Amino acid sequence: MMSQVSEILWTAGDAEAATGGKAVGGWNAMGVSIDSRTLVPGDLFVAITGPNFDGHKFAAAALAAGAGAVVIDHDPGDLDNAAPLLRVTDTLQALRDLGIAARARTQARIIAVTGSVGKTGSKETLKFVLARQAETSASQGNLNNHWGLPLSLARMPGQATFGIFEMGMNNPGEITPLSKMARPHVALITNVEAVHIAHFATLEAIADAKAEIFTGVEPGGMAVLNRDNEHFHRLAEAARTYGVDQVIGFGVSDDADFRLVEESCDTDGSSVTVDIGGHALSYRLGIAGHHWVMNSLGVLAAVAAAGGNVGEAARSFGELAAPKGRGRVHHLAIAGHPFTLIDESYNASPVSMNAGFEVLGQAPVGGGGRRIAVLGDMRELGAESPARHAGLAVSLKRNDIDLVFTAGTDMAHLFDALESGMKGGHAETTEALLPAVLAAIDSGDVVMIKGSHGSRTGLIVDALLAEAEKPVAMPSRAVNGQ
Repeated sequence: MMSQVSEILWTAGDAEAATGGKAVGGWNAMGVSIDSRTLVPGDLFVAITGPNFDGHKFAAAALAAGAGAVVIDHDPGDLDNAAPLLRVTDTLQALRDLGIAARARTQARIIAVTGSVGKTGSKETLKFVLARQAETSASQGNLNNHWGLPLSLARMPGQATFGIFEMGMNNPGEITPLSKMARPHVALITNVEAVHIAHFATLEAIADAKAEIFTGVEPGGMAVLNRDNEHFHRLAEAARTYGVDQVIGFGVSDDADFRLVEESCDTDGSSVTVDIGGHALSYRLGIAGHHWVMNSLGVLAAVAAAGGNVGEAARSFGELAAPKGRGRVHHLAIAGHPFTLIDESYNASPVSMNAGFEVLGQAPVGGGGRRIAVLGDMRELGAESPARHAGLAVSLKRNDIDLVFTAGTDMAHLFDALESGMKGGHAETTEALLPAVLAAIDSGDVVMIKGSHGSRTGLIVDALLAEAEKPVAMPSRAVNGQ
């Protein structure tokens, strides 16, 4: 589990042995943290020095908040002489060392997850279904980079049965050290698409960067790949090059090992039938959208590869709810007007935008209601950004979206490409767009909010949720006939 567990995760002696540091005091830690704002009492606080901050400035605050000890590589000048410490040469390296030691002491089956889209959703789903079968540790949120991955590993208890870790990248070479640190038994690549294309010359280059996940796979490990993706064979060959001979494919393709046979989607989820080696498995998925159905196939394949119970995992899917910002559905009312909000505000790419429009297009509206898309910029598309944004107009029309609101410099290209009747409004920022969105929403509407995290479309979601909590002003009654 994470830092909330009551068991001792690190003793002073264990941390010394892992890092080569020098402990001050005989402390114990129940978790690991690098952020004093979210620290849980009992955590070991690692004072990371980053490009925009120095965690040593918050070491005293961490101890005041209940940290079991702090890891430092220089004296911040405001710590008590009796403060429980671990002195090291470099705190970031110490965090890596803790992660490596945690991986070395566990017998857990490790699943590593990457992909252009769907990696966080797949990781969260794996955590959800496997935690119902055995003790499971997983990356929190999107802690998937050079400090997030070792932090996640360092939080893994030795008695865990499963460990699930997300690996992200913006540039070539970033996943290799993560995979070699995690040493997964199963490597899941959800797909390869035109995401982070600003940093890569071709889609094949993105595929090769994703394939770095195979560099650390343990002997006898397995690769789980999207059989429908155009880069499947390239990824499968890369897996074999790195010594991963067992490849499991999932998808619609007749060659898929976990093959989608039938799906029926509605606003609240999907009913799915999958063929696994000639055996049919049917289940209910508690999140709407074909892309989530595909995620579920990859999850089932990864569960099988890790030695989990596939049938139990499928039964757990019915209890699954979309994470915040990744398709969560809210049934709200503003000023007495009921509507449905689909929160897709966490991230966006051309592929995930189109997937979101499909969900919105299938959503039933109330009497007189409309399907409304509120969209923020997609990031890291480089020179292709104007065309990629404008190109969304085709998918919006194909999915019968009635009204579109856009925010941001790049989204202006989409707004210009829309048919006049679909134009709800455009603004340079999400804050400036909010009043027009609030004014437009009416009874029976279904509203999807989507954009890259940096476009801040989550502000519109928060505003709509807050507005929906306000009491409805009732008309005053006539008194004495007046």
